[in-house]
Amino acid sequence: MHPKLPSGWNPPRDGRSVRTIEAHAAGEPLRVLVDGPEIPGTTIAKKRRFARTHHDALRTALMWEPRGHADMYGCLLTEPVTSDADFGVLFMHNEGWSTMCGHGIIAVATVALETGLLPMDAPETVVRIDTPVGPVQATARVEDGRVSSVRFANVPSFVVSLDRTVVVPGIGPIRYDLAFGGAYYAYVAAGELGFRCVPSEVDRLIDVGTRIKRAVAEAVEIVHPVDASLGFLYGTIFVGPALSDGADSRNVCVFADGEVDRSPTGTGVSGRLALHYARGEIGLAEAHTVESLIGTRFVGRVLEETTFEGRDAVVTEIEGSAHITGSHTFWIDPHDPLSEGFLVR
Repeated sequence: MHPKLPSGWNPPRDGRSVRTIEAHAAGEPLRVLVDGPEIPGTTIAKKRRFARTHHDALRTALMWEPRGHADMYGCLLTEPVTSDADFGVLFMHNEGWSTMCGHGIIAVATVALETGLLPMDAPETVVRIDTPVGPVQATARVEDGRVSSVRFANVPSFVVSLDRTVVVPGIGPIRYDLAFGGAYYAYVAAGELGFRCVPSEVDRLIDVGTRIKRAVAEAVEIVHPVDASLGFLYGTIFVGPALSDGADSRNVCVFADGEVDRSPTGTGVSGRLALHYARGEIGLAEAHTVESLIGTRFVGRVLEETTFEGRDAVVTEIEGSAHITGSHTFWIDPHDPLSEGFLVR
C-alpha cells in the first residue's frame, strides 16, 4: 500500500507559500508567480528597481536551487502602468531582474489566456503587456480552445556597432557586432571560434561566452538613450548555420551569470534582425527562422523602419509557441538555512 499525504495537512503558519504556473517557450522555462507581492512604481522600470531592492530574496528562492536551477527563468506579474495594458511583468533569472524577454512574452501571454487570467477569443486575442523597456503588444493565435502560437511587436531594435574587435583574455581578438533588441547583446560568429551551436559544446560556449561578455562590457560604455538602468550588456549570442531544413540560422545565447537560453532568444532575434536589416541582408516583412541550441524555433520579421531617440531602428515581430507544464505551490520555510536558495554553478 502506498503512503498517502493526510488531506488536512497544511504548512506551518510562520513561513510563506508562493503559487506559480510553470511553462516553457521553445524549451526555455518560465515560472510565473501568480500571487507575488505588490510592487509600487509608476513605471515598470521603477517597479523593477523596487523589486531588486526589496524582493531579491524571493527571486533567488524561486530561481536558484533547490526550487530552481542555474538556468531557471521566471516572471512576476504586476499591475499595469499604461491605460490599455492588461498587466505588467518583471522578468527574473539567476543573476537578477531582466529588462525584457521575448520567450517570456510568448509564454506569459499563453499562460494568461489558457489559465483564464484573461478572456481568450478565436481566432486571435491581443494581450497588452507593460515591460521595463515599454509596452509590448502580443497577439495569440487561438485554435480549439488553446493558444497555438504568439507573435509580438517588440520595442524598437537598433544597431550599436558593426564589426568591432575586442581582445578576450585567454582567447585573443574576437570580432563582434553590438545591438539592442530589448537588451544589449554582443553577436559572435560561432564558426570563427571553431564552435558549433549544439548541446555537446555547451560548456565551452558558456566559458567563452562569459569571457566575451566581460571583455566587451569592460571595453565599451553602453548607454541606453532613455533609461540608464538598461545600459548594460546582457549576454553573448553565438550565431551559426541552421542544422535542420526550413530554418535560416541558429542562435545560442549565454546571458546573466553563465545562463544558457534553450530558446532562440526573442530579444536576441530582434537584435539580429536589426543587424541583418542594416547590412541589407533581409527586407521588410521577410521571415527569418532561427533555431535554438536544442533545435526549437522562433520566426522573426522586420515590420517597419523607425527612429529611437535619434537612432535608426526597426520594429520587429517575433513568433513562437509556449506550453504550460504544470502548477506549483512552493513553501519557503524561515527555519531552513537554505530558504533563499543557492547555486552550485
